Amino acid sequence: MSIPQELYYTKDHEWLRKEGDEVVIGITRFAADQLGDVVFVELPQVEDTLQMGGTFGVVESVKAASDLFSPITGQVIATNPDLAEAPELVNEDPYGKGWMLRLKPEDPAQMDALLTAQAYTAWLETCSSFAVRFGQNLTL
Repeated sequence: MSIPQELYYTKDHEWLRKEGDEVVIGITRFAADQLGDVVFVELPQVEDTLQMGGTFGVVESVKAASDLFSPITGQVIATNPDLAEAPELVNEDPYGKGWMLRLKPEDPAQMDALLTAQAYTAWLETCSSFAVRFGQNLTL
């Protein structure tokens, strides 16, 4: 599994990409693979304020429904309109066309608390080791 090096990550499997004074947020390939075929994505309204670690929506698949958590605090300035008609974009291209929302960060320094690609890769290895050791299926 390829982990884009330029992104920031959470232990809840969201990613964040800095674009100027805005950030783009989505879920990782790992999360999308664990969910299976995504059939519905519920996102916040433009101008909603999200809190770091707070829920901002739900992603539903044929296997499960999972809350989405905001990596940082900020105001929603856009959501991906394509996900309403094509939620499968989350599976097909989670780091590109499957993006979920665009946020204006309240405090960009909060990004310092997020995982680098290297740290996220190590986190995934820890999760996988735990699952193998205890015979668990990895699901969100």
